[in-house]
Order: sequence, then structure tokens, then C-alpha cells
Amino acid sequence: MSERIEINPRVCGGQPVIKGTRIPVATILEQLADDESWNSLLRGYPELTRDDIQAALEYARHSILHTEITALDVA
Repeated sequence: MSERIEINPRVCGGQPVIKGTRIPVATILEQLADDESWNSLLRGYPELTRDDIQAALEYARHSILHTEITALDVA
């Protein structure tokens, strides 16, 4: 995953992107959430590969699994 995802403060404001591109991981996830197909993403972003899309999904999964969630006390 880390070989495909890059976080650089000088690229897209430090957002995680596909290495060597300016395509944010969030953009890929948003389009998949909007029911965009992998093939459509690959046509829209010819520099992407299937492995890049998979890496974006793995990055999101890893981020969720390693995020501490604290319940808010509703008073």
C-alpha cells in the first residue's frame, strides 16, 4: 500500500494521493461511493491502475481500523 499512496505537503495540500499523480485517495473513494465502476474510473483517469484503486481502498480500510473512536457524552 505505501508504495502506491503518497502524503506530501506540497502535493494536494498533503492529502493522500496515488503516488506519481495528483489524484487524491478521497476522490477515488467518493467516486466509488457514487457507484462509479472501476472501469469508468480507469477511463476517466488513464494514469490509474487497478492496483492503485485497490491501494486506495486498503488505505481507507487501514485508516478506519487504526482510528480511535471516542463516544461523546450527551448531556
